[in-house]
Amino acid sequence: MIRLIKRYGSRKLYDTEESRYVSLEELAGWIRHGQEIRVIDNKTQEDVTSQTLTQIISEEGRRGTSLLPNDLLHELIRAGEQAVTTGVEHIQTSVDRLVQASIDRIGPVRRAREEMSLLRKRLEDLESSLEEIDIAQQASVSTPEKTK
Repeated sequence: MIRLIKRYGSRKLYDTEESRYVSLEELAGWIRHGQEIRVIDNKTQEDVTSQTLTQIISEEGRRGTSLLPNDLLHELIRAGEQAVTTGVEHIQTSVDRLVQASIDRIGPVRRAREEMSLLRKRLEDLESSLEEIDIAQQASVSTPEKTK
């Protein structure tokens, strides 16, 4: 359920669910825990959620607590209006690509994947060899040798 927050002219934020004023930091915490919020300007009834979320990101950046990588912030700025019109799917796709590119650049992970692939191939070859040996042994047991 979306939590309704009212923003007053003094920039105070009022949580309608708990009937109390809240800080941007509290909103950020709720969002991190999965809560969705909607912020409405109390005077105009205009939805100001995106401005509030941007303000949260900005405040965290000022305090040095932002976890957003520079590449993602650049992408968000480049996307501009397109990110708004295409919505969350576009941003999620960009984040997924960024994360995948970051993972692929990590050398040990790439080497581990290559080694796992080689080990799988060697294991298949070993299983095939063992199967051939087993078949050969069964054939020699079922066919008695000629006595001299």
